[in-house]
Amino acid sequence: MTDAHKTAAETALRTTGGAPPDDVDKAPIPLLEPREGIPPVVATDEALAEVVAAFAAGTGPVAVDAERASGYRYGQRAYLVQLRREGAGSALIDPVGCPDLSALGEALSDTEWILHAATQDLPCLREIGMVPSRIFDTELAGRLAGFPRVGLGAMVESVLGFALEKGHSAVDWSTRPLPEPWLRYAALDVELLVDLRDALEKELDRQGKLEWAREEFDAIASAPPAPPRKDPWRRTSGMHKVRRRRQMAAVRELWTARDKVAQRRDVSPGKVLSDSAIIEASLALPAHVTALTALPGFGHRMGRRQLEQWQAAVDRAKALSEAELPQPGQPLQGPPPPRSWADKDPAAAARLSAARAAVSELAERLNMPQENLITPDTVRRVCWEPPGDRSEAAVGEALASYGARRWQIEQVTPLLSAALTATPAKP
Repeated sequence: MTDAHKTAAETALRTTGGAPPDDVDKAPIPLLEPREGIPPVVATDEALAEVVAAFAAGTGPVAVDAERASGYRYGQRAYLVQLRREGAGSALIDPVGCPDLSALGEALSDTEWILHAATQDLPCLREIGMVPSRIFDTELAGRLAGFPRVGLGAMVESVLGFALEKGHSAVDWSTRPLPEPWLRYAALDVELLVDLRDALEKELDRQGKLEWAREEFDAIASAPPAPPRKDPWRRTSGMHKVRRRRQMAAVRELWTARDKVAQRRDVSPGKVLSDSAIIEASLALPAHVTALTALPGFGHRMGRRQLEQWQAAVDRAKALSEAELPQPGQPLQGPPPPRSWADKDPAAAARLSAARAAVSELAERLNMPQENLITPDTVRRVCWEPPGDRSEAAVGEALASYGARRWQIEQVTPLLSAALTATPAKP
């Protein structure tokens, strides 16, 4: 345990009556228990109105979590929302029974929301009307504070000295009714988020990083929804095997057909047809259903009607004109892959090498991941097309244009300004 971790743990353990600091690593870790038991699941408008009133009357920040059914259902909608606030206790809300939580979101609009890995939960919360104006992300706080393991269980254990129950994170949360062990697990996810937030705030303040964290939290809370991904079929696993444009068209047709079926049936696309099966069919371009059936992923368990719809997708790709075929690869947004820089632009490669070394050294000194200090994409963009004026002011403006926060600009601008003057080594 590092000094930074021990300080945070000592602070929290003193307030929770845990083991003495010297015994943090040796004492058995108690399993966390719900303080008020498992709350009933809220699934009616009447029960929701009571929760809204209770949480509006509560005090302090509110702990928020959401459970999805990734791998089971289509999309990333929330199937359970958990909350906890001083004066209101804990609540478990079923967004299937209560699909509109905008009244709850409005009641908590001026409250700080505590989430763990906020960017994962905010999109599905936004869909049901819950949009925070201020957040505290305990996972991101852990990264900035230098914790090596930032999962919720690891953070609660190392900072607060409690063990969370494990084993239900990847279950099908669309199941109804939800089993009691799952509800217990879900309730515990918000049980100590406020305590964890308070301990991490003190640790960040001790390290001089609290304002940095607040800038990061504000950026997450104010970020607009991500735009739809262009050509999502290109992300099919195994796509690197597909070389010919006609085969790419088959991937596109099969992916699109699968997505429509998955959306209609509300199941994960992978349960309709695996990525590996799409790739196999695209590489083989079978001439008929019998040939398709012989391919991996299209075995005897698949019905004739299903086989015919996949064969129809392949046939559509085979019937396209050359002009209608997809191009091999997406147009590059930004600089090329760094591995090609030495050949394309040796001076840019020298700048990138110097910048990476400087950023790595500073991140190590600040005890945080490099990608939290400044994103690798931002470093690449500045090094590939540096400002004409290599001054710190110009470099800072360039960083800001790529979305860097003020604290990041203050920390890395001097390093990048110096790195941009690097020249290739003479052979």
